[in-house]
Parts: sequence; C-alpha cells; structure tokens
Amino acid sequence: QVQLVESGGGLVQPGGSLRLFCAASGFTLDYYAIGWFRQAPGKEREGVSCISIRDGSTYYADSVKGRFTISRANARNTVYLQMNSLKPEDTAVYYCKVFTYWGQGTQVTVSS
Repeated sequence: QVQLVESGGGLVQPGGSLRLFCAASGFTLDYYAIGWFRQAPGKEREGVSCISIRDGSTYYADSVKGRFTISRANARNTVYLQMNSLKPEDTAVYYCKVFTYWGQGTQVTVSS
C-alpha cells in the first residue's frame, strides 16, 4: 500500500512564502524521483518540480525557477517544496507524485 501525504498549503499574500511537504510510505519497488504538480481550476495539471531520490538532481518549470526550491529531508521519503515570492498565478492544488501514485493534494491560494 503506497501512500503520499502532502501538507503545508494555505492562504498567503502575494510575495509571501509557503513550504510544502510530501511524505511517502508503503513502497514495494524502488523509485527514482518525486515530483510536484499543480492544477488550477479549469486548467490542465502541470509539472512544477521534481527531484531524484538517488542523486538529488532537480528540475524546475520555467515559471517557478528562482522562486521555488525542491529538497530532500534526511529521510529519503520526505521532500519539501519551498515556495518564495508567490504570485496569484501560483494558486492551485499542489500534488505529490511518485511513479503512478498521487497524493490527495494541498491547496495553495495566493491572494491579498
């Protein structure tokens, strides 16, 4: 039984910061990366960032480069997404994904 649990979302003013957490458990196969995706109402889900669990290499969508940072905790099954200088267009439900498994999502709302 694979479980992904996201947390850390909430309401923040433009220019503010949030840190999202993804805790993964229950894997029966090795995995290579954990990714963050987001989906705004009426829009397709898009990739935001991912990190290799084995070597720590990272990827960022152009829209978040320089503002978001993905990182691993000491435990390999926990990943953070530090989001700084948030913009209203960052408003979305953010999802954690490993292989074909998705978390339930955490709402991020950027508004004054």
